[in-house]
Amino acid sequence: MTSEAKRDLIVTAVASLIVIMMFSIFHLVKLINDSSKEQIKVGFVYDSDESTPYTANFIKAQKALERQLGSKVVTVVKSNIYDRDGGKKAVSELVNEGCDLIFTTSIGYSKAAKEYAEQYPDIQFCQATGDNAGTEPVLDNYHTFMGEIYQGRYISGAIAGMKLRELIDSGRISPDKARIGYVAAYETAEVISGYTAFLLGVRSEAPEAVMEVMYTNTWSSYAVEKKCAKQLIADGCVVISQHSDTTGPAVACEEAQNVYHVGYNQSMIDVAPTTSIISSCINWTPYIVSASEAVLAGKRIEDYVQGDENGNDLGAGFDLDWVQMLELNSLIAAEGSADKITELTDKFKDGWNEVFKGSYTGVDPTDPNKTIDLSGGYTENEHSSAPTFCYVLNDVITIVEQETDARIR
Repeated sequence: MTSEAKRDLIVTAVASLIVIMMFSIFHLVKLINDSSKEQIKVGFVYDSDESTPYTANFIKAQKALERQLGSKVVTVVKSNIYDRDGGKKAVSELVNEGCDLIFTTSIGYSKAAKEYAEQYPDIQFCQATGDNAGTEPVLDNYHTFMGEIYQGRYISGAIAGMKLRELIDSGRISPDKARIGYVAAYETAEVISGYTAFLLGVRSEAPEAVMEVMYTNTWSSYAVEKKCAKQLIADGCVVISQHSDTTGPAVACEEAQNVYHVGYNQSMIDVAPTTSIISSCINWTPYIVSASEAVLAGKRIEDYVQGDENGNDLGAGFDLDWVQMLELNSLIAAEGSADKITELTDKFKDGWNEVFKGSYTGVDPTDPNKTIDLSGGYTENEHSSAPTFCYVLNDVITIVEQETDARIR
């Protein structure tokens, strides 16, 4: 073979090799970029069912997802999953049923969800109210999310404060009787942050107000919640609010009469038409729908979903409709309440975050040596979607124990 022929052969071989390499690279890039799916299977783990407002709000989001994505999504639901095994069995079943995306909706499931996320990197796991997305191991397929509910709590408090102001100014109660009660589930940052925001909202309109808090040590017990509310009413509280999951406190107020109520997760005006003023809730729909669209499109969830991002954690408030105020009972609300809701909602939408600020000091109930001075303010949800404020304010908040007493039966 002549040297010229050898050269031509080498050139041809190199050219062929380049074509093959370019073809391979093209298909590899296409494969990487074209990770979208025609249909996804989405699993939900619920600690209850539609009978409780907390789970009912997630089911609303699930139904919205089914309506908006239609045949592009198949949903699988595990309901009434209690925390005995941390949700492991339910999550395992959803994995084995071929889910592409799994939403776990109680913080009690967060450990199990993250463990399964580590084992199954091709499945996306989204934990509501969780706080462990940023802890080791940090996983690309494990996410946390929550609405910035302190905003709704504060506005609810302001509306309750306006009612207190009305009661005081009309002479129906004296300023020293401006006492509110709060039925709280557990002594956690989420709950403490919520009732503190509520009280600070109340005191923005009625600075005389003080608050008694009673823990139920359960998320959902109508009997216990109602009993706690009745004890707070017997102690002289004229407004009752709650971070618990049934209408028990609302019914207690309606039965007592002349004691007003502020709810959570659902409007409770239907069961307490003469006493329940307003409620607030987290709207889970924006995240659940958008996260599902991200998985369908093969996109990173945090790159696709709008919200305040901290790694694999997302939150938002009124600005993106992640927090909502529910129906105002105009028959009993103080004059100007509707305008106040609009005013404060607009402030939050504009980025206002000075709820936890004032001449207050507080103590961490889990560590008496850990204190806070709010004169400089505390920025809630600055680094996470889950609330982090965990101090009981001195002088204005009192923790009371449940009693066994004939007067509250």
